[in-house]
Amino acid sequence: MATLSITDRAADSAGFASLLGLLGRLLMAAIFLISGVGKIANAEATAGYIASVGLPLPHVALVIAIVIEVVGGAALVVGYRTRLVATVLALFCIATAVSFHAAFGDQNQFIHFFKNLTMAGGFLQIVAFGPGALSVDAKFRRATSIKPAIA
Repeated sequence: MATLSITDRAADSAGFASLLGLLGRLLMAAIFLISGVGKIANAEATAGYIASVGLPLPHVALVIAIVIEVVGGAALVVGYRTRLVATVLALFCIATAVSFHAAFGDQNQFIHFFKNLTMAGGFLQIVAFGPGALSVDAKFRRATSIKPAIA
């Protein structure tokens, strides 16, 4: 019979697991919220950077990136449509890794490439396991699972 360590027992408790789900979402969302607000504050410079890597329609790409980062980040924080949002953010991370960080001869870009892939992996974990109990999705799930009494 295997014994559980203190960390295994703590992670298995429903309350602690719920807090970990929320904390994970907050940590994953933070970089996107900060980056999205930064893009808004420096829109022309960001559009110039997008154009410098050869992507077409840099201003359109900028708007798409801002929407994905700000709206996606906020939705992730509250746990709204979490699996869909995490899927979009995973794909965004992969796309930005390939589009902006594939210069493997540059160690900084190499690190950013794999950072983006690592974040995509974290989002796929959210897709697989859901947002956790402390989320709007869980609240909606509980509300719709309550059946009205028949009089």
